[in-house]
Order: sequence, then C-alpha cells, then structure tokens
Amino acid sequence: MSCFNPYRDHNHQHCIKDALNEARLLCRSRNIRLTPLRERVLELVWQSHCPVGAYEILAELTQGESKPAQPPTVYRALDFLREQGLVHRLSSINAYIGCSHPSTPHNSCFLICTQCRTTIEIEHPAIEHSLEDCASEHGFIIADASIELAGLCTNCKTN
Repeated sequence: MSCFNPYRDHNHQHCIKDALNEARLLCRSRNIRLTPLRERVLELVWQSHCPVGAYEILAELTQGESKPAQPPTVYRALDFLREQGLVHRLSSINAYIGCSHPSTPHNSCFLICTQCRTTIEIEHPAIEHSLEDCASEHGFIIADASIELAGLCTNCKTN
C-alpha cells in the first residue's frame, strides 16, 4: 500500500481507497464475502491514522439510521476483518487500526502517540528476528504477536 506514514504529506483518501481495494481483492482471492457492512466498518477504521473503538464505529454506523446497528454486529464485522488480517486490535487502548499490509502474514509492531493517538504500524526485520530468536531459545512457537509502543510522535514531541 502506498500510505504508511501519516506524518508525510499525503491524500488520505488514497489510503482509504487502497485499503478497500486491497480488501476486496484479498477476499475475492480467498473466496470469502466482504459484505457491505464489513466494508463500511473497514472504511470507518481507515478514516484516520488514529485507532478507533468499536463503539465509535457503532455511533458512525447508526447515525441517521432508522434501524440502528447493535454492538454484536460491529464486533462480528471487526472479528471478520481481524481474521482476514485487514485490521489489528490494539489491546492497550482497546481500539482498532487498519493493517497497512494485509496480504502478508506478519507480527505487528505499533508506535502509538499518547497525545494525538496517531498510530503507525512498522515492520522491521530486526524486530521479527529478535522475537523468533527469543521464542526459539525457549522452544516456543509464536502464533501471533503484537507489540505496542506508547510515546510521543514527531509532531507532538516538538509542540
């Protein structure tokens, strides 16, 4: 995907469009259904580079609707998106963020700004190798890993 650094000048609509197109292609290749609701939830997750909570998504979905969506509906959509690698759940803040490279299985590392909540998913071979080496030393096989680093982003640390 072309959109990976929220601090660089970019048209965020391209991030959203790219994420949705990649999700459609991925689901089609896996022969699974990306329903309109799942696609809308993914679009809401990608609205910014800040994590979004399930109830924030629910509020957006129900805005102006005569039959509002219920929490289980949103959680089912988010679970589907997580299973497909399209979004990540950030445990430390109980929120979701779009995956910047969903077609490649990977362990995740996130830089989360505690001030503005901007979040960047990073991929670095040294981190991946360190995790694998550490696990291997203990005879452990990693099924899933997510590292969340909290601090100040480049914009907030200068303000």
